[in-house]
Amino acid sequence: MSLTQLTQILPPPHTPTNQREYDYDLVIVGAGIVGLTLAAALKDSGLSVLLIEAKVTSAAVAKGQAYAVHLLSARIFQGIGIWEKILPHVAKYNKVRLSDADYADVVKFQTSDLGTSELGYVAEHYALLQPLQEFVQNCPNVTYLCPAEVVNTQNDQDIVTVNIKVDGENRTIRSKLLVAADGSKSPIRQAAGIKTKGWKYWQSCIVAFVKPEKCHNYTAYEKFWTSGPFAILPLPGNRCRIVWTAPHEEAKALCALNDEEFLAELTKRYGEQMGKLELLGDRFIFQVQLMQSDRYVLPRLALVGDAAHNCHPVGGQGLNLGIRDAAALAEVIQTAHQAGEDIGNIQILKKYERWRKKENLAILGFTDLLDRVFSNNFLPVVIIRRLGLWFMQRVPMLKVFALKLMIGLKGKTPELAKR
Repeated sequence: MSLTQLTQILPPPHTPTNQREYDYDLVIVGAGIVGLTLAAALKDSGLSVLLIEAKVTSAAVAKGQAYAVHLLSARIFQGIGIWEKILPHVAKYNKVRLSDADYADVVKFQTSDLGTSELGYVAEHYALLQPLQEFVQNCPNVTYLCPAEVVNTQNDQDIVTVNIKVDGENRTIRSKLLVAADGSKSPIRQAAGIKTKGWKYWQSCIVAFVKPEKCHNYTAYEKFWTSGPFAILPLPGNRCRIVWTAPHEEAKALCALNDEEFLAELTKRYGEQMGKLELLGDRFIFQVQLMQSDRYVLPRLALVGDAAHNCHPVGGQGLNLGIRDAAALAEVIQTAHQAGEDIGNIQILKKYERWRKKENLAILGFTDLLDRVFSNNFLPVVIIRRLGLWFMQRVPMLKVFALKLMIGLKGKTPELAKR
């Protein structure tokens, strides 16, 4: 039986966990990478989990999305027990080159700065999604329901009711906790009345796959231009993923070029260090935004991943923040459950909010500052940032601090990542 066939079957509800006759201890809405990571992290928790996904095929898979996977995220996956399934399909990078337009001084990060064998990884969406899907299918405490639509939810003092539609039938699910992992436009968050703060940037982001003539040497590049950051991420098969940020109209004009013209413009930003470039597949464009939810939790509700926050793509932080959210929430509610506490209680959930909201805000601020300082040709700012790069390259303590911040090794480490 195929994965799709398996996920279309809704088994009978789990045995009620207490006198309130809950069907599941928690319901996760959204089975993207973050929702799946949360479910997988709860495999040995003793909690019964219902995972609901509306779409059979992920749009991110169709668009060939790819991500930087930071060391902390890899360690979380290792703690879950899934990293060995992911690792053969991702590329390691052991060098990072950070530069400012045509400024000659380049900050060079390498494995010796941390004493690790790599600085991070790059994975296509399917390389993370498929192993996670297969993993949760084999978790006896997880019911994975796809496709299914959440019609509405109701939060009461000691229960949350989720009304869903599956195979044309309406079902009612009762749970202690509802987790929204349903993206930046989260219907769950909006229905709960949780407000957000943030803004859309003046920039859009172009993403595409390319194959360089020469080996990428497992090096990641972050090149800052006054129009926006430009990243090159190495992938298996000597392919690279480009993430090109530019003002909206410029980005639209670039996407409107034919392949030959686009490659000519790309080479100007990319440089000639890897020889001639070949464009693989289509280009995609999306607008860049920053968003932080006013609250991550309400009684019997928690937000994770893009439902809680969005940041600028510089530094590849977005997905990694969501993976850390999932690990942190799993730790908080599993600890509460083992102590006989109510996992949907607001005081329990606030432990997760205090942990993650502050750390996420720091990264949102860091990425926003990077974009604004480097997407700028005001001479005093140019002088200051280039002095900063000069010092970073020559002061080991500063360089290591910046590197650890970028790859997730600052802040509280989830227990999963310590196993």
